Amino acid sequence: MSTNKLRVGVMFGGRSSEHEVSLMSARSILSSLNPEKYHVTQIGISHEGKWLVGDHVLESMLSGKTEGLTPVTILPAPEQKGLFAMQKHGDKTVIEKISEFDVVFPVLHGSFGEDGTLQGLFELADIAYVGAGVLGSSVGMDKGVFKDVMRANHISVAESRIFLRQDLESNIDEIIDQAELVAKYPLFVKPANMGSSVGISKCLNRSELYEGILDAARYDCRILVEEGINAREIEISVLGNDKPKASIAGEIVPAAEFYSYEAKYHDERSKLLIPAPISEALMNEMRDIAIKAYKAIDCAGMARVDFLLDRETETFYLNELNTIPGFTQISMYPKLWDATGLPYADLLDQLISLALERKQERDKTSREYQAYKIRGKSD
Repeated sequence: MSTNKLRVGVMFGGRSSEHEVSLMSARSILSSLNPEKYHVTQIGISHEGKWLVGDHVLESMLSGKTEGLTPVTILPAPEQKGLFAMQKHGDKTVIEKISEFDVVFPVLHGSFGEDGTLQGLFELADIAYVGAGVLGSSVGMDKGVFKDVMRANHISVAESRIFLRQDLESNIDEIIDQAELVAKYPLFVKPANMGSSVGISKCLNRSELYEGILDAARYDCRILVEEGINAREIEISVLGNDKPKASIAGEIVPAAEFYSYEAKYHDERSKLLIPAPISEALMNEMRDIAIKAYKAIDCAGMARVDFLLDRETETFYLNELNTIPGFTQISMYPKLWDATGLPYADLLDQLISLALERKQERDKTSREYQAYKIRGKSD
């Protein structure tokens, strides 16, 4: 292995309903990372949360045949940086370092990958990683908290309210009553911490609202009920750390009533219009708001910012900010950057550079406090 190559760990799969989407994103990234620049280690995470390495990890996970792979872990200790294999020897598990990283590229959508949990481990281990940190990841993931932060920053979002799963058994009728006060039908019901449109329902009446809330509760303990807007779906990609840039806008034309999981990944009738057929002035305003939202949650690396554009008034509302967006060759995030002049492989290079840049900035932070005397004053 050339010592000039950066050592990159690409992590995919995960304990999330978006596991399969992650595998699709990882396939595109792994096929596009330049082998002349990077030495890549594939790290697959099973549905059960087991971390695995070995030959052809992605293919093994896609086929469900992972028996020959090696369990591994990362230790939350800066003095033990790297990837450690866990081998069984009788009744004991022996941990042995097998590789080190210059940077980790997590391609984990949803819970336990995009929500700040994994990012916290990387911080504890003092490892550079692609994408947002703990704060940006967790706020971007929780739709309720995110909307509250947007409101605090005077960014328009749809009317909404959060309900708790633990209240459903004893107070379901009261919750339905309160949910109906959010806005007139249609209402959207969403798991607060989930992506790829998993668990989202468009509800036209009380019966559908009841079913939608129960379905969303399967995927999260916090349930968002949101005003339904007759809207076009506009998306913008953002890239950068302290000085982020926004791509041109694109429009989603879903095959279904809204951009559901099926419409995103299985229905070829869904279309991506790039650039979005909107005025230049409106596009630039949306780009400015996308960057403002990105900075407001302390995002870094990348995000796809999704807007709802009212079909009648052309008023727009910020819907979501995805800190690890879909990354297949046909996903909106890379396609928008390609249309803006940054091809897929170059985008990956920039994301890795941004991760290393952010690590260098983090390393400037003092981890020790030393009291000192102010000149001319006594203790």
